[in-house]
Amino acid sequence: MPHIQADGLTVEFPLYHLGARSLKKRLLAKSPLRLREDESHRVVVSALRDLDFHIGRGERVALVGHNGAGKTTLLRTLAGVYEPVGGRLEVEGLIGSLIDPTAGMDQSSTGRENIVLRGLFRGLSERESEAMAEDVAAFSGLGEFIDVPVRNYSAGMQVRLSFAMATVMEPQVLLMDEWFLAGDAAFMERAREKLAELVGNADILVLATHDMSVVREWCTRAIRLDGGRIIADGPVEEVLGPAQPVPRAGEPAEAAADGPQP
Repeated sequence: MPHIQADGLTVEFPLYHLGARSLKKRLLAKSPLRLREDESHRVVVSALRDLDFHIGRGERVALVGHNGAGKTTLLRTLAGVYEPVGGRLEVEGLIGSLIDPTAGMDQSSTGRENIVLRGLFRGLSERESEAMAEDVAAFSGLGEFIDVPVRNYSAGMQVRLSFAMATVMEPQVLLMDEWFLAGDAAFMERAREKLAELVGNADILVLATHDMSVVREWCTRAIRLDGGRIIADGPVEEVLGPAQPVPRAGEPAEAAADGPQP
């Protein structure tokens, strides 16, 4: 059954080019909580620190917090982009990632070739993968650019290709960064129905976002991160606080504040 289980999950990144002992000491003294020296005498930043949580089937979870809190790092760790250095992480179920439009793509291959390779990786036959490529090409609206190397795509074109690739196969565990909600307006308007269908059909949704209206609309649970740690985990209304009414004309802007800011 699809689920995510994390026990003591820890992710660290080494900071290179800090060879001077005096510089190391200054950095470690100023940032004692997230910087440390490992057994190889490298300065490392603790991006995620000792996280414990379980996400079960049917849950719609928002990762919230200010910039640098660890939301995207956690999302990418769940997707297998980053490997934990401590603790245990188990993600069961077919994963669909809407995180980085270039993740998993061969920039020198065409859009069509990337789609076929993705299908083969997922266990489809060559014929099925080629049929999937036709569906993705039609939905993305890339036209003749589907047979152009991806390195020549604009950022918007890469988002469209990634979105179409991720949504053509229904994942059990959907991981999504709000960055994907900011694609070009014409495409996202066309993709909105497909996105809602994808979210609705997924067994588990994990969404990293600053948009509290999206959290309230799509999610049932929120995990608030700060400094790489979980500081709150529970129902959306409990973590965010009650939604504030939209102020009428002439009322102070403060009245529109939507609970604690991420």
